[in-house]
Amino acid sequence: MSEASKVKGPASYFPSIEKTYGQPIDHWMQILGEMKDKKHMEMVNALKTEFNIGHGHANALVGYYREQETKN
Repeated sequence: MSEASKVKGPASYFPSIEKTYGQPIDHWMQILGEMKDKKHMEMVNALKTEFNIGHGHANALVGYYREQETKN
């Protein structure tokens, strides 16, 4: 894979997240959409406590979710 085609940022965690937790990224985006009024770390902590997601993966999901929200 060339440098130009490598996925960077939070999305680089997606293959591992899907493999580890058995759900597609859209599933997690929907869950985050239900808690969109929370602050970043509140969302991260909710994923960690309610779904047993590791900190790095939770932070990547929330970071990506918030990035997409600012684009819309």
